[in-house]
Amino acid sequence: MPLFPIRPDRPWLAPLAGFSDLPFRLLCRESGAHVTCTEMVSAKGLVYNSKGTSELLATTPQDSPLVVQLFGSEPEYLNQAMDILLDQGVQYFDLNSGCPVKKVVKTGSGAALLKTPHRLTELIRLMADKAGPGKVGVKIRLGWQAAEPVFRTLAPDLEQAGAAWITLHPRFARQGFSGIAAWETLEELKQLVSIPVIASGDLFHAEDALRCIQKTGVDAVMFARGALNDPAICARFKDLLQGRAPREKGKLELLTMIKRLMELSCQYGNEAKALLRMRTLAPRFIRDLPGSRSLRNDLTQCRTWDDFSRAIEGLEEHVGTQPSLDT
Repeated sequence: MPLFPIRPDRPWLAPLAGFSDLPFRLLCRESGAHVTCTEMVSAKGLVYNSKGTSELLATTPQDSPLVVQLFGSEPEYLNQAMDILLDQGVQYFDLNSGCPVKKVVKTGSGAALLKTPHRLTELIRLMADKAGPGKVGVKIRLGWQAAEPVFRTLAPDLEQAGAAWITLHPRFARQGFSGIAAWETLEELKQLVSIPVIASGDLFHAEDALRCIQKTGVDAVMFARGALNDPAICARFKDLLQGRAPREKGKLELLTMIKRLMELSCQYGNEAKALLRMRTLAPRFIRDLPGSRSLRNDLTQCRTWDDFSRAIEGLEEHVGTQPSLDT
């Protein structure tokens, strides 16, 4: 079992490639996320000290519990990567076996591991033996394709190999993100294993997560695309879970979140990359704000932090003239 509580009232932030850097993780923690994950880190890249890998692992004491998600299919590299991370003080790990992106699966990693369940099980055994009990999880999909729902036989083997939790995105790898997540398979997975099951997939709003918990009985939820659009989704989910009306997603909250992410990005982020992510995330935050189309365009066109500050000033003026999103 995991060495930290996995419960419905402790939502997770997913390992979002290109987004789950330290500033965004801290913003989501301040907004209700309990466990966060790094972007997926290449085991081979870590061994060879590839450029940018160390930035993916940047953290602070308040960024805890933090799960480092690795991807790779070669035992020798995962073995060395685990040694490096353990020497750095990393405590919790996850193996990505669900990413369907072509550049990942062509190396035999990510969701491609679902084609070779025995190899995946042995990789989890290796990681769990290295890290110790309760410290390694795995993220999977239902299988590579609909004709092969390997999760039914794979999940018990993963538990036996030492996995302390399983996160299931209930789609097949070949689906990508199309179609509808098959939440009923989460309930089925709960019956197959005794370790915690975490739900991922189609949790776009706090209400979605509550329905998923109620329908499937999973132990926790992991927000991905829902958190990109609303970093406070965890707080709203907790409100619903406790029988309260979710806090309002108001215009001032949106502006406050953007400013806070800007502060965190300047404090902890690589300046150039931080600006690029702000140009991507901030427009998502305000997408539901009436009349925000031109403002979103201004934010995406920023080339410097001064440009971004001026765009935020324009947003402040716009917010002052707009009714609340909730009216």
